[in-house]
Amino acid sequence: MRVYLLVGLLAAAVTYLMTPLARWCALRWGAITAVRDRDVHAIPTPRLGGLAMFLGLLVAIVMASPLPFLADVYDDPRSLVGIVGGAALVCALGVADDIWDLDWLTKLMGQVLAAGFLAWQGVQLYQLPVGGVTVSSTRMWTFVTIVTVVIAMNAVNFVDGLDGLAAGVLAIGGAAFFLYSYLLTRASTSGDYASLATLVVAALVGACVGFLPHNFYPARIFMGDSGAMVLGFVLAAAAIVVTGQIDPEQVTRRQSFPAFLPMLLPFAVLLLPLLDMVLAVVRRVGHGKSPFHPDRMHLHHRLLALGHSHRRAVAIMYVWTAVFAFGVGALVVLPTTTVLWAFAAGVLVATLLTLGPLRGRATRPPQEAG
Repeated sequence: MRVYLLVGLLAAAVTYLMTPLARWCALRWGAITAVRDRDVHAIPTPRLGGLAMFLGLLVAIVMASPLPFLADVYDDPRSLVGIVGGAALVCALGVADDIWDLDWLTKLMGQVLAAGFLAWQGVQLYQLPVGGVTVSSTRMWTFVTIVTVVIAMNAVNFVDGLDGLAAGVLAIGGAAFFLYSYLLTRASTSGDYASLATLVVAALVGACVGFLPHNFYPARIFMGDSGAMVLGFVLAAAAIVVTGQIDPEQVTRRQSFPAFLPMLLPFAVLLLPLLDMVLAVVRRVGHGKSPFHPDRMHLHHRLLALGHSHRRAVAIMYVWTAVFAFGVGALVVLPTTTVLWAFAAGVLVATLLTLGPLRGRATRPPQEAG
């Protein structure tokens, strides 16, 4: 555990120190988010924070390579190259978008390329951990892997609408995923607790924590697409790696639900971003518009319309993320009944915070924005 904490701290330190440099680059290169009708921020704000976050991830992972504890992870570096190399491609794509505002098709093609590189390096879904379902078609599993990674990247991008929101949500959800992955590794191996998924998630959480001091309201810099897509990519890759640790031959019917946790937990971590993305697509298509047509009807916009302040809206999203992510992850170590009672209490608290008396005067959100 101490090694992973060291990796997280290193990622946080590098990200924190590199963020001012990323801000300087954003100002110099013109990567600045102007104030649009659908935006919440009041002044033009530099982006490219994702560049600092990627550097934090990269430096932490490279610096951890000499540690004896993680020797097994680096002995077969193909999967690690797939994750880091794919994240680099995504970061470069995001930097280009932050500077030049690429069209949606170009971004989608770049995302597919990065996800394809990840699968090509062996990080791909190849089994379901229930009922002994293994590879039936390599092409089919490659396609499912690419779709999963692309959805995760865009889900994080959709939720990145308030200062500190995306970084905080991924830090909280990533912490839950980190604990789950670490406990799974301890339970499935004897003495050797080295895990690629746990390593990259520790670095991801560290990068988010290091970026947050610069990104809390009022933010001095945004992570931009260069950050949102990298976070979604790395989290999806870690989930795919963990899913591969489950041996379907040793999963009984009684254990079938916990066996699904490697797939359920990433969805729990990304529940709010995924929900926001699905609602946005349904809403826009229902109005005869492109799924990528911007509006001011995201979940965070609705919280603001309920009367919550900027910081309180972000805190509420944090609470909902913690309830679902830690609620699902707790199934590994706690009885199901205990988890359900705690989960119900958490949902009640989150609901009261969302709809209770702490909110101010509600306003009606605009139905359309450029």
